[in-house]
Amino acid sequence: MKENLAEVWAKLRQEHDELRVKMHLGTMEAKEEWDELEKKWQRFESKAAEAKDQVVETSREVSEGVELIAKELGAAYHRIRDGLRES
Repeated sequence: MKENLAEVWAKLRQEHDELRVKMHLGTMEAKEEWDELEKKWQRFESKAAEAKDQVVETSREVSEGVELIAKELGAAYHRIRDGLRES
């Protein structure tokens, strides 16, 4: 991964926590998307924790899976943030 997994995780955690606080002001559509993202967030945290805790280098499959979920979460958080700015 281009960025250190811990850095990616920290950035996504910060954005996740900030958006969670703002969701009560958002639209129903944003809230529905948020609910779906929460499921992905749980998977991401689980996989990231597994990768972080492993003593040996993580497998390519786990790394690619974590990277894909991280990209999806990042893009979706940006969409929600942009949607909240417009409303």
